[in-house]
Amino acid sequence: MTDAPAATSPTPLAPGRDRYFDGLRALALIRVVAYHAFGWAWAGLVFPSMGVMFGLAGTLMAKSLERPALQVVRGRFRRLLPPFWFWGAFVVVAMLVHGWMPDRRIVYWIVPLGDPPGNAWGAQAWEILWYLRTYLWFVLLSPLLLRVFRLAPVPVLVASLAPVLVLNFAWAGPDDRVGTALWDLATYLFCWMLGFAHRDGVLQRLKPAPVTVLSLAAMAYGGWYAFSRRAGYGTYDLDENPLAQAFWSAGFVMLLMWAKEYFRIDLAGLTRLRRTDRLVTVFNARAVTIYLWHEIALVLAVPLIDRCWDVPAFEAYLPLESQWFPFAVGWLLIVVFVLACGWVEDVAARKKPRLLP
Repeated sequence: MTDAPAATSPTPLAPGRDRYFDGLRALALIRVVAYHAFGWAWAGLVFPSMGVMFGLAGTLMAKSLERPALQVVRGRFRRLLPPFWFWGAFVVVAMLVHGWMPDRRIVYWIVPLGDPPGNAWGAQAWEILWYLRTYLWFVLLSPLLLRVFRLAPVPVLVASLAPVLVLNFAWAGPDDRVGTALWDLATYLFCWMLGFAHRDGVLQRLKPAPVTVLSLAAMAYGGWYAFSRRAGYGTYDLDENPLAQAFWSAGFVMLLMWAKEYFRIDLAGLTRLRRTDRLVTVFNARAVTIYLWHEIALVLAVPLIDRCWDVPAFEAYLPLESQWFPFAVGWLLIVVFVLACGWVEDVAARKKPRLLP
């Protein structure tokens, strides 16, 4: 389906909205779903979605911290936790039905500052929660991180890659949930701080040559480390190699954010393409819903397709053997979950609940 030009003047963007960042967030979510559907090891090299999402979140957090820090942190938790609780109620009940017995760590199903426990049956659903846990810790730490960053922006930004180097080469951290959280924070710390740099105008003052050279050098090191350690990790997938992920994402996201300022990219013209603009709006307004429910949608797509083989017409005319068919069905189910559950994000944001924004 092609985009039709707007018949009328485009609807003005909400105050503070940036279609460049909105488009990146939508693309990041699409890439996350595709990665979990196909398991492409090269996907992170083409577009490191999680690094991009943390970079965008860091920018928004720095902007929000123009208000009192406690108010901002409470607001972030308020907007994230209700959709998480709504989704978690279904996952927890399903795991209980399948023999799971919770322990005291069930508190992480209330506030996921640690990895919520679960059983192997529900692993594909709850294993994605590392992102929410890392995001919430960044939110809690941001008032301090932003203050430190503003003392010496460029040196602090560069130094934010040090923790992942320390964990990789000097001290691996504890072998438990705390250690896992430290690794994730260290992996994406640079991207989060890069969001601060963008918001504070630091990127605008950087020259093209050093930014390009340093960004490409970081990506080159990350890519080299991923492929040189392929035998040890069993893959060159960045998601399996924190150091490679950290450096590749650092260089990639740096270029994306710097280019926005240097070339003054805002994609405001996207509003003229009504269908694409509408899709980007929905992705951004329902980002938490899409992220939380997409794995369940992909899992449910498999038995649904299995039942299609029992219908002669479906067997004859649908591409049931194609690897793309479960991906398509998964997106149809994601649409269903967005319509059925997305309103929780409106409630969490203290807005009037709507099927679609």
